[in-house]
Amino acid sequence: MKKLSRVFVTVLAVALLLAIPGCSPSDGKTHLTFQIWDVAQRESMEAICAAYTEQNPDVVIEVQVTGWTEYWTKLEAAAESNTMPDIFWMHTNQILYYSDFGILADVTDLYDDVEPNYYQNHFSEISIGNASGSDGRLYGVPKDKDNIILVYNKEMFDAAGLSYPDDEWTWDDLIAASEKIYDTTGKYGFMAYNEDHLGYWNFVYQAGGYILNEDKTKAGFTQPATARAIEFYVGMQQNDWCPDQTYFAETQPGIAFFSEVGSMYLEGNWELMNKSTSYPNMEGKWDIAKLPKCPDPESGDGRATISNGLCYATAARGKNLETVKDVLKFFGTEEAQNIASSYGAAISAYNGTEIPYFEAFEKKGYDLNLQVIEDQFEYSIQCVNNAARPKWKSPVLDELNKAYNGSSDLSTVLANMQRIVDDATAASLSR
Repeated sequence: MKKLSRVFVTVLAVALLLAIPGCSPSDGKTHLTFQIWDVAQRESMEAICAAYTEQNPDVVIEVQVTGWTEYWTKLEAAAESNTMPDIFWMHTNQILYYSDFGILADVTDLYDDVEPNYYQNHFSEISIGNASGSDGRLYGVPKDKDNIILVYNKEMFDAAGLSYPDDEWTWDDLIAASEKIYDTTGKYGFMAYNEDHLGYWNFVYQAGGYILNEDKTKAGFTQPATARAIEFYVGMQQNDWCPDQTYFAETQPGIAFFSEVGSMYLEGNWELMNKSTSYPNMEGKWDIAKLPKCPDPESGDGRATISNGLCYATAARGKNLETVKDVLKFFGTEEAQNIASSYGAAISAYNGTEIPYFEAFEKKGYDLNLQVIEDQFEYSIQCVNNAARPKWKSPVLDELNKAYNGSSDLSTVLANMQRIVDDATAASLSR
């Protein structure tokens, strides 16, 4: 039997014994709160809420934005006191942690009266996986999907006399371009910072390695292909054209790139509209490309990009549960997901709703090669996750930093990373 943490023991006890009454406005309507962490998506989330309330005028939905770190602190505290928001975003980092303890409402059967196999018919396997718990049930309605792309500075490539990255670019081309740009312009080449989802994970899967095995019980850091990819990724920092991790501790790669200090970095497509809007002085100076492929992978064709996605979730024992489920049901429709995509902040998860995302950039006059995003979905890898990830994510990156700064050799670091993940996973499975 699983041993529950203090927080979740409290949650379950409180949920069974009492319901905390909220303040009831005197207008006779049902007032719901909707918590998110990205201010850049407030407008799109308010739009789908407006579409729902137009059809259901007896419901009012307030979108509340909280910063990433505070979001999770507040959500756990709210879970403990049974005062969770009516609707909230759930991330793959946390969904197994919350769903395994019965905190999230099971929405597997939400569309049974609409269409058999609704999720399977309208969402990708990755999107469904991102919204699923350890038991295979769905604990959220898929919200969006993404992948990681290469962002590059066109002017720096021009100055170095280089062709822009294309579909056939490999790791070797990445290195050669970085060296040429640095030698010619004095600007950094590819900025390889210590990050998993937006960093070395992509290279690991391109090489034919893996971070977690198929049943998510063991790590793969000591596998040859994984070790080779991480050695390549960490090794890029040993060149003058790549900043070290001390630099990145103070300056994120995106900031360095849009300050025109560096020529290339990895970004998630969810940031492209925000970057386009925030840096109008860079219009026409940059573009995006597919991730360079591994030239000689152990398996596969050398292509891979990590794909993640959020879901819309609610508490299992919320006081407005039936109304909230109806809202979530609407959020998972083609109508709502087309609306969300049309703001260009994220690509909705519902199959076929990608076009409004691309059109949003055209309407604003932002000329980026967005086709590469759609193309990369064909070989995307679901974002790495198991129930213990909140426990091992930071320690693994801390351990990898020892390889960057030279305080430990890579083989020792990889063995320690393997141990950290395996121990945390074993502890999680034994609860």
